[in-house]
Order: sequence, then C-alpha cells, then structure tokens
Amino acid sequence: MIIGAGKETKTLESKIITGEEFEKLREKIKADDKTIVMCHGVYDLLHYGHIEHLQEAKNYGDIVVVSVTSAPYVNKGPDRPYFDDRQRTRFLASIEFVDYVMLSNEPTAITNIRHIQPDIYVKGQEFESGTDGVTGQVADEIAEVEKFGGTVRYTQGEVYSSSKLLNNYFGSLPEGVPEFSRSLLAKYGDDLFNQIEKMVDDFENLKVLVVGDIIIDEYIFCRPQGLTSKDTVISTRFQSDEKYLGGALAIARHVANFVPNAEFLTMMGVEEGLRDRIEKRMPKGMKLHILTDKNFVTPVKRRYLKIHPQRKDNEKLFSVNFLNEEENIRETDYKKFHDALEKMIADYDLVIVCDYGHGLIDREAIDIIEKNSKYLSVNCQTNSSNYGMNVITKYGRADAFALDEKELKLAFREYSEDYNAQLRKLKEALKAQIGWLTVGAEGAICTNNDETVKAPALTLRVTDTVGAGDAFFAISSLCAVENIPADIATLLSNAAGAMKTHVVGNKSSVKKKDFLKFIKTVLNV
Repeated sequence: MIIGAGKETKTLESKIITGEEFEKLREKIKADDKTIVMCHGVYDLLHYGHIEHLQEAKNYGDIVVVSVTSAPYVNKGPDRPYFDDRQRTRFLASIEFVDYVMLSNEPTAITNIRHIQPDIYVKGQEFESGTDGVTGQVADEIAEVEKFGGTVRYTQGEVYSSSKLLNNYFGSLPEGVPEFSRSLLAKYGDDLFNQIEKMVDDFENLKVLVVGDIIIDEYIFCRPQGLTSKDTVISTRFQSDEKYLGGALAIARHVANFVPNAEFLTMMGVEEGLRDRIEKRMPKGMKLHILTDKNFVTPVKRRYLKIHPQRKDNEKLFSVNFLNEEENIRETDYKKFHDALEKMIADYDLVIVCDYGHGLIDREAIDIIEKNSKYLSVNCQTNSSNYGMNVITKYGRADAFALDEKELKLAFREYSEDYNAQLRKLKEALKAQIGWLTVGAEGAICTNNDETVKAPALTLRVTDTVGAGDAFFAISSLCAVENIPADIATLLSNAAGAMKTHVVGNKSSVKKKDFLKFIKTVLNV
C-alpha cells in the first residue's frame, strides 16, 4: 500500500501534479475508456478513516485523483493546517491506490473539478444527508461535477476526525484549551457547536451603531542593511508598503460580517481622496456617517517593519504618527458630530464606542452616548500618544466593556490589587453587566453579576498583534447585548482575537464562516 524509498521516490514525486498537467493526461485517460474518480479534502492528519475512504473510492473507478486544500485556504483557525502542503501531498502520494495528488489554491475544489472533470466525485457519508456544514461549499462542488456529466458517491466507512486527533494527541491547541473545551461540552452538551451557531446567527437580528476614531494604518516593510557609518542609525532597504483601515473602521468591518444592519459614525479631516478610499474598502451594506471638519486631522499611524526570516512574524522597527494636536482639537467644530449622536443613538439595540483618544470623543459626546444608548459597550484605549489621559473611568456608564492589563491598572492607579478584584471594581464603577480583561498569551478574564471566568488563548503563534484587541472587543460586544453565557462569550471573543493575530495589520476582517469553522475545530476534543 505504501510506496517505499530509493528507486520509487521519483514515482512518488511524479504523482504530485498541477491541474494544468492533469488536463494533458485526461484526454488519454478518457480515450482509454478509464473512469476518473476525485476526492477532495484537507487531509491534515492521514488516519485510518482516510485510508478506508480512498480505498473505497478506488473501487468506483480506475484513476483516483486527490485534491488537497492548500494551507492559506484551510480556514480551520490559527495554527492549521498542522502539516504543511508538501507533507500532506507526499502522505497521500505514498498511498498505492492514489494515482495523482494536486493542491487546490482556493477555498473550494471548484477549479480542480474543472481541471479533472471526474466521472465520480467521492465524499464521506457525513455529507450524504445534504447538510453542508458551516461553509456550504459542497453543494457548489457537486453542481460543478454534474455540469461535466459526473456523479457523486458517498463512502460508508467509519468517520474519524483529523482535528480531534490533532487536538487531543498532537498538542495542536495551546495548553489549557482542550480542557476548557471539554468543560464547556460537559456543561452545555455535545451539541454545543450547534447552540453557538444559533447564537452567532442571531447577531443578524441586531441593529448596531459603531462610534469611534478612524485610524489609517500604514505598513512600510523594509530590510535592515546595518548601521550607517556616520550616524550609527539603522539603514534599511524599502521592500513594499500597504495601507489598512484601522481603529473603529476595523471594528466596524468585523461587526458588519455578523450584523447586516450595522452603521458607523465618525469624524475625519478633509485629506484629499481619503474619504473615497475609505468608502471603497468598507463593507458595501454598511451605512457610513462620516462627518468632516477642515481643522480635524485624520489619524495615520505609519509603522516600519521587517519580516523575521524564520518565524515570518513582523518585527516593528519604529513608528511615526500623524495625529490631532491640542490646537486642532480646540479649533474643530464638533456640533455636527454631537447633533448626529443626539439624533441617531437611541435607535440602536447596541452602541459600540471605540475611543482611541485621538480627538473625536469629548466630554459632551460621552454625556450624549451615556444618556441615550439602549445598550452601551465601551473600549477606551491607551497608547503612546495619550498615556494616562485616555482612561476608561472617564465614562460613568457602560453596560459592557473590554480592556487590557495596562488600561485596567491605569483606571485606578492601584498596582497591589489582583486582576480579578480590579475587574470587578471597574464593573461596579461603570455600573456594567459584564466586562472583559485581555491578558495576552494567558487569554482573557470575564466578570459578570454571577461569576468570573478565565479562558485560555487559542493561539500562541502570532504574525501581528495589531487589531487583535479590536476583534475581541467587536465579538464580545455582540455577545454581551445578546446575554450569551460568560464562558461561551469569552471563547468566541478569544477566537476572534486569535484569528486576527494571523493577519498582518487590519488587512482583512474576521469572517463569519471562518469564525465558525475555527470554533468547531476548537470544540472538537
């Protein structure tokens, strides 16, 4: 069944081909009146269930072609796939009844189906009921197969799970996560994922307003060359640059992926072309209320980074910020912004305030927000430009909130109390129903009226931490207004933060389908 080493290594490598290469072989295979059978999957950990599935597939025809989802499109959450593309394709090519293996460089098998044009497309029995899991992609794949005259067969072998084996025996989840997932399953039942899917679907019924500072994140990627000979400063060679929508724009994008009826209110300057660029990149269905003032400066944070050659994460060299100075704030006319808040804010089930302390939200705005919001979720961030000035206790009311360790310490300037005590103290000061503290690699702590819950981080392999707290805050706000239990809400919020750490900057937002696939993977223990 398994091809050996030595002379046959070349045979193994020759079985791994591209779709274009198979097209050239397909005509001869069809001319020889041979039946082409196609299978598709991730195959992250090759197990006995896969062997049975592929062997049964071989019984349906002459040539078995296995399509494998390439790593960027696996979408089972951070740290997946556990095995890389080369390892997974070689595993499969080493099986004697697999004739060809090819990567699928997209989320579905559609393109490879067009290359292969299989007579028979084989799926496992778990798909026979017609239910299509979270993604809904199998129905599209079957339609594509039938377009070329193919049919679908379902194997009947025992169903195993690569994710479950990896989670339980390969340490693919961070320490403490399998135990936390098992405790949730024991508490809420084996159908917990279905319950969570319903909770997340119910976000769609909300009417949400996001209010906060726009930030444009500029990433300048460069390669350090050494120190200059005269000034002993770092000399770098430019490689590339990218611009992302950060700050409250990032939070609004996350929310819009879960809530069709979400809107965004902010103020910006009159920088040439910037508003158009923002509107083009924001979700099409999201209503934007972007006010402008000639004296206001739209915050831009320019970061210079190098990519670590082995870890592939980003190392920041330094940053340059373009922000409102005190004179800009004094000269800005905030009346339009205050009037918009007064007019709009009471109409929403949830108001999410993202206060980065860059000149948008003043005392009058806070008073309007606190007085008129049906349900208010607040995140008040500390950064190098406002350290010690933008503290969450400037708010007197928040139904929900999220912040990090530094921001919690600054709230009371008391370093002797532990996190749990300070978190409860802040909840009481804000008259909140629920609050979260993110503690980096240790995960997050949640407190509400009944309990305090600590949930572990769901990934420890990080590409970029920028925006992780924003993703956490977006999902925690939706969970809070829906009164989702604290432990489940913290799991969901941690998942959003973990997904974000595997993306450079705010290049992309947390998508609902990918989010649910990740949750399903984490609970598969």
